[in-house]
Amino acid sequence: MKTKALVIGSIVVIAGSLLIVDPVAQDPLYHAFADNRPMLGVANFWNVISNLAFLAAGGVGLWFFLSKNEAELTPKIEPGIRGAYVVFFLGVLATCFGSGWYHLAPDNNSLVWDRLPMTLAFMGFFAVIIGEHVSPRVARRLLWPLLIVGAGSVFYWQYTEAQGVGDLRPYALVQFLPILLIPIILLTFPSRFHGSGFYWGMLAVYVAAKVFEYYDLQIYKTLGIISGHSLKHLAAAIAPAIFLWGISRRRLVL
Repeated sequence: MKTKALVIGSIVVIAGSLLIVDPVAQDPLYHAFADNRPMLGVANFWNVISNLAFLAAGGVGLWFFLSKNEAELTPKIEPGIRGAYVVFFLGVLATCFGSGWYHLAPDNNSLVWDRLPMTLAFMGFFAVIIGEHVSPRVARRLLWPLLIVGAGSVFYWQYTEAQGVGDLRPYALVQFLPILLIPIILLTFPSRFHGSGFYWGMLAVYVAAKVFEYYDLQIYKTLGIISGHSLKHLAAAIAPAIFLWGISRRRLVL
């Protein structure tokens, strides 16, 4: 009961904090990436081509889950929430195309297609964590609402930007609330699997990706051959690779 109160309290506090601040529009400087070098006729080449890492990670993950039957997967995943795993890797795969399209000509319109598949991946992953640590039944019931809320936050931002009053608050909530809640869930709800510590590795890689993104220009000036944003793509794609590696090695606790 105390654990549930902690999770619910965290949601209320974080959501309430965002609601009391003024709407946040997209900063136009967000689209000004450090490395805009064209190559082979492709604008912003490295920021575009680095998205192929998502294609590899998402494609292999989808193959893993779609090529095996339920009996083969049961020792490795939580039965009944296979759809959440598939949604996660589908979102990762789609991120290659959405982010690649955005980086060809970065602006608010193309940014929608960058954020939409990422949001679906976030929501799918969050449903997996809920299913494995809290309740598979709850995860099944929440998967579609989470996906709808995630996609809705992106389209809401797009609509408000078009009205001249851009509001990123719902999207920020959808992106960062699960990341803040997942460590709480991992620490307070036991897993039925032996060998699920790889989730902490995924979180560490995600944090590293955000650091690379923040220091985009500084990293480019220091290295000269690749920018922080391109490294962000590569680091972010490592997370689903860790996920697949961990799942393939673990087993249900009998």
